[in-house]
Amino acid sequence: MSADVPNTRVPDQLDAWRLVAARRGVEGRLPLSSLTRLGGSLVDGEGEVVYALDFDKDAVLQVPYVELRIQANLPLLCQRSLQRFLFPVDIVQRLGLIRDEADEAALPEGYEPLLMPEDGMLQPAELVEDELILAIPVVPIMPGTEAMERDWPAEEAELERVHPFAALSALKKDKRD
Repeated sequence: MSADVPNTRVPDQLDAWRLVAARRGVEGRLPLSSLTRLGGSLVDGEGEVVYALDFDKDAVLQVPYVELRIQANLPLLCQRSLQRFLFPVDIVQRLGLIRDEADEAALPEGYEPLLMPEDGMLQPAELVEDELILAIPVVPIMPGTEAMERDWPAEEAELERVHPFAALSALKKDKRD
C-alpha cells in the first residue's frame, strides 16, 4: 500500500461475502477528525488514515478473511513531556470472517476473529477505527524522552521516604544483637 492511494469514496457499507467471492478489495483514506471514538485519545484531528481491505479465502482451509492494512500518524500527548507527537501506526491484520462465535476455534493461526452481522455488511470506517484504537499505547511516550529520568536522579531523602519502616527494621536488628 502506498501513500498515493486515490481519494476515491469507499462506500459506508461493504458486502463482505460478495467481496470474498469476487476476491476483491478496496482502498481509501479517512480524515482523523471523522473517527469520533478515536478522537478522545488524540490531541487533535489533524491528519488522515490510509487503508486497504482485501477480501479472499484461505488457500488451505477456505476460511473467508479480510486483510486489513492501515497507515497513519496519530497525534498523541506524551505523558512524560506533555508535548504533542506523532505516533506512527502501520498495521497488517488478517481477520477471519465468522458467522458464529463457535467458528472462532476453526480459524487458522494468525487470524483474529471478526464476527459478521447476519446481513454480511461491513463498515470499513468502523473496522479501521477499531484497529487504530487498539494500536494506541496505554501510556503514550514520545521517543527520545527516556533520558528525562536519568537527568533527575532521586535525592537520598526521597529514597528514604520510599521505605518508611526502614528505621524500625534497624531497631529490631539492634534488639537481637
